[in-house]
Amino acid sequence: MRDKNEPPRENGDTMIAENLGHLLNHARTNTWNLINQRTRDELDVSGTEASIISMLARDCELVAVDLAREYGIDASAVTRIVDRMEKRGLVVRVRSKEDRRVVKLALTAVGTGIAERIPAIFARVQDDLLAGMTSEETGFLLSILGRVLRNGRHVQEHADKASSRVANRLVV
Repeated sequence: MRDKNEPPRENGDTMIAENLGHLLNHARTNTWNLINQRTRDELDVSGTEASIISMLARDCELVAVDLAREYGIDASAVTRIVDRMEKRGLVVRVRSKEDRRVVKLALTAVGTGIAERIPAIFARVQDDLLAGMTSEETGFLLSILGRVLRNGRHVQEHADKASSRVANRLVV
């Protein structure tokens, strides 16, 4: 493991950090393009809509803010997506019984039918992307990616705390 004070390692003329970001970005884009293409072809929904349907199938009811946080998009973008999905009869907006100000999203029967078909599409995309890998290699890849995500969260949490401490000093 590299000491934090060491400069980034180099791989030929390019730093590993640049390669990692490049590869992760392209892998994500490639995966998303395949999901989008297949969900459109097979279900007539976008990849984003399929992903939202999957989340609603797992969590039953979500508020738009949950979706905005999950996808890293603003609330107005979520509203447009949900409006489209509602027009197509995939989701409905339901007022919370506990707090009438809260509007939750729920799947319709049509949305539930689509939700049942989504895991198979996602699994086929994953299988295509991992073709030629042994189960050991796949496990190792998932383990390494999990570690990269945990490290990123850890770094972000520390940055958020440091930022908060600075903001608190400025306020006091």
